[in-house]
Amino acid sequence: MSVDGRVVVLGAGASGEHFVGALRRLDDEVEIVVAERGLVGGECSFYACMPTKTLLRPGEALAAARQAPGAAEAVTGELDVAKVLEFRDEVTSNRDDSWYADWLAEEGRAELVRGQARVARPGVVEVDGREIEYAHLVVATGSEPAVPPIDGIGDVEYWTNREAVWAEGPPASLVVLGAGPVGCELAQYFRRLGASVTVVASSRLLDRVDREAGELLRERFEDEGIELRFDTKAERVEKTSSGVRIHTSAGDPVEAERLLVATGRKPNVEGFGLEQLDVEISSRGIAVDERMRAGERVWAIGDPTGVALLTHVGKYQARVAAANVAGGDYMADYRAIPASVFTDPQVASVGTTEGDGLVTATYRIEGGRLSTYERPKRPGMLKLAADPRDGVLVGAVAVGPESGEWLGQVTLAVRARVPVGVLLDTIQPYPTFSEAIFDALVELGEKL
Repeated sequence: MSVDGRVVVLGAGASGEHFVGALRRLDDEVEIVVAERGLVGGECSFYACMPTKTLLRPGEALAAARQAPGAAEAVTGELDVAKVLEFRDEVTSNRDDSWYADWLAEEGRAELVRGQARVARPGVVEVDGREIEYAHLVVATGSEPAVPPIDGIGDVEYWTNREAVWAEGPPASLVVLGAGPVGCELAQYFRRLGASVTVVASSRLLDRVDREAGELLRERFEDEGIELRFDTKAERVEKTSSGVRIHTSAGDPVEAERLLVATGRKPNVEGFGLEQLDVEISSRGIAVDERMRAGERVWAIGDPTGVALLTHVGKYQARVAAANVAGGDYMADYRAIPASVFTDPQVASVGTTEGDGLVTATYRIEGGRLSTYERPKRPGMLKLAADPRDGVLVGAVAVGPESGEWLGQVTLAVRARVPVGVLLDTIQPYPTFSEAIFDALVELGEKL
């Protein structure tokens, strides 16, 4: 495989860098130029995935120790906030992107051009006055927090994930608008650091995931003292002498020192001159086909496509795009997109568990590995969904310690369309959480 000219990549986040690595493996000689206006490594490395999961880990470890007899008696203190933040700084190199920039230059052998890039005209990108011609343009511009148009929101200081992960300690009180993955993770993080936390949401916790999974997480949040206000919306925000006051549709205002807006994200597609190209752009992002093609010699990967705003999906799309830029003919397959919410307990999912004609089975995890893991035992669950016409899994949802890890085999099963009979004949190690897969399959098999 080889590329017929210079490739320019807009964005040096996870998707853009992964594209460079994938394309370089396919073509040792192609010229690659990467334009980036922010930190090389992007949102995931410095403001989302990596700092968030690092910040969550100490609280998770401490909570687990307190549930293990013998270890619980040895726990005599609370989280050391300074050490937690030091851990974050170490993992993120304190927002120094040198490692990522060096990787682009040395491993990717790509030229990094720092600055705001925009399409000057088809075939040419301009970065701070410098024009760069391209044979292929790859849009990997990421996404940004979506802030709803709440009355007064522009008159108060509020956090998104970007400010929250770099806060130098917990506020006395925090209101979280939104109960998706970001809202849930950060609500639990700040609560475990000692903040009083209230979550305000129009629906429930993780409303895009199975309801039973959300209920298990709700029980844990309530046990930890997180106040939950569902079926309500923030209608007006105002500044107070001690912080902010949020007026809700339920009529009961909430006050706190800090406000965290975690109401989703939106693709970064504005300000890059993309309207000059023959591509379809909407509020959902840039339309692409199965090969990640957005237009003639224009490709888009990651969050700008709006397919699934997940780092690993962007990396997958990067590999598909690289193969096609290099002259191949590869199509993306999204049947088995895994996702993990790094709350405690962890909530993991893949594929779909809802749809006409699907057969489902839910196994409540109350023994096995859980018996050896903690006391008192806090139940988990695994729900499997299958298409009875083909006898294959199409989705799953799991709640439990490190569920994102042990659900990996289900992701493979969905993607490879492994027959349920073969999965039932698979030996699961004992005692592990993955043994629940067999137990759920037994019930599922009886329904097929």
